[in-house]
Amino acid sequence: MSTTDAKINTLTSRITQQSSASRRDGDDHSDLDDEELFAQLEDEIENDSNIELREQGLQRLKAEMERLQQMKSSGHGQYQEIVDEKQVIRVSAQEKRCIIHFFHTDFKRCQIMDKHLATLAPKYFGTRFLRVFVENVPWLVEKLGVKVLPCVVCFVNGVATDRLIGFEDVGNDDKFETATLEWRLLNCGVLKKEQQGGSSNIVYGATPSVRQHIRGRQDDDSDFDIDE
Repeated sequence: MSTTDAKINTLTSRITQQSSASRRDGDDHSDLDDEELFAQLEDEIENDSNIELREQGLQRLKAEMERLQQMKSSGHGQYQEIVDEKQVIRVSAQEKRCIIHFFHTDFKRCQIMDKHLATLAPKYFGTRFLRVFVENVPWLVEKLGVKVLPCVVCFVNGVATDRLIGFEDVGNDDKFETATLEWRLLNCGVLKKEQQGGSSNIVYGATPSVRQHIRGRQDDDSDFDIDE
């Protein structure tokens, strides 16, 4: 990996980590921190003695900064509610990875799922996290066959590839750990760790019985696409 690659990876990693920390702490100044970080890395690249590499590095650094800022402005790093059905369809089709929680305000388990997804959203900057009130999206509810709540549908490259129905996949216990849900979502591919060098996506915290249950469901090939 070149020095420029390392610096760009540093930018990506630190901005996404800052996003997570600022959401936890209620800090509204993350954009200022991003600009300061960009300026520091820009100064470091400008010190490169090779003019050609320096120009390439600055262009790539600027492009990455713009990409990350665009993702932040579109809602990455947050757990957001969308009320317009067409917007939900548009976002799920355009995002590389997207999680949509179909909920009802009267369901206690939907509130529990909200809490866990809100915790995971700033941690996995590359995945878009959404919640939609089922009464606002009747076409989607019918198209996806949503019958039991909470229902969490996972989209990868615009295709709905997996779903969690109720709490079956997290031990069927209202007191399940966030790590159990995280483990489940990592293993279906809708969450992806940003840091480099890791050889495993396994998140410890899920009980052995829950992990075995999840593995048993991975052979289910009932994929579905809302665009059909």
